Amino acid sequence: MLNSKKIREKIIDSQYLFIIFTNLRAYIVYYLNRISNNELEKRRFYKVLKYNVNLANPQSFNEKIFWKKIYDRNPLLPITADKYAVRAHIKKVLGEETANDILIPLLYITDKPEAIPFENLQIPYIIKPNHTSGRYIIIRNNDYNKRKIIITCKKWLKTPFGLEKLEWAYQSIKRKIVIEKLLLDEEGNIPADFKFDMFDSRCKRIRVVRNRGSNQSNLIYDSKWNLLLKIKGEQSPKFGIEKPKNFEIMIEIAEKLAADFDHVRVDLYNINGKIYFGELTHYSQSGLINRISRNSDLELGKAWTIKPEYWKIDKT
Repeated sequence: MLNSKKIREKIIDSQYLFIIFTNLRAYIVYYLNRISNNELEKRRFYKVLKYNVNLANPQSFNEKIFWKKIYDRNPLLPITADKYAVRAHIKKVLGEETANDILIPLLYITDKPEAIPFENLQIPYIIKPNHTSGRYIIIRNNDYNKRKIIITCKKWLKTPFGLEKLEWAYQSIKRKIVIEKLLLDEEGNIPADFKFDMFDSRCKRIRVVRNRGSNQSNLIYDSKWNLLLKIKGEQSPKFGIEKPKNFEIMIEIAEKLAADFDHVRVDLYNINGKIYFGELTHYSQSGLINRISRNSDLELGKAWTIKPEYWKIDKT
């Protein structure tokens, strides 16, 4: 008799079983939340963070992300959560010249994984779906399995993202596979990721993620590059890192890209003074960030003023 672990492995290995199971689970959880006033997601919030979410009067950063998932219907959210469509948005906001300078080179875009011209793509590169977060395949050399990549991409295209966690922005995105040049630093590693938490276009903090995937370290800075704290539970260096020489330009880019939102996280890279755009993140860890203290959660929440339908407010 198959045990639960083997059943899970069998589902994951089978393209069609995986698609069927993932869709069933996502839609069942989604509709159970809808008919229960989001009770399943509220329970998950409590399980992770050890306090009840208060949507009537959210105070903490995590609570406000939860509020955003339920109530924020800014029409720009699906566009900027889309890893392909966001490129046109950046060109509109920053202008063609600046956008082309900071956008990571796009190598291929498709909704038919079997058509990917692997032999014509310049290595290294990264393959990812445009409608999800945290899913990707990195290709560093010619040692890859084309068939497995195609099957994985087909799974991505046939499965929803955001339904179970109530992340509205992802749900209407037209699914595609995006292939971009892989950014690497001088040592051939994934470069440091600068994550700017923006509130009404003002930077409250920057989280710097280094050594992603191996001995990952996180450091938190304020907008003046003062080291604030280290992330609990993760390996962090004793000292901070040097402020990028073009840090003010990074701040300026983040401010412009954040102008249409009450809160957004703007992710940028900086490789030897060359700035690249990473992504715009609206639901940081889906409002389940447990790597910060309760006091830090509340303190960051103070920077975020909830304004229902803020996108309709005339800022002129």
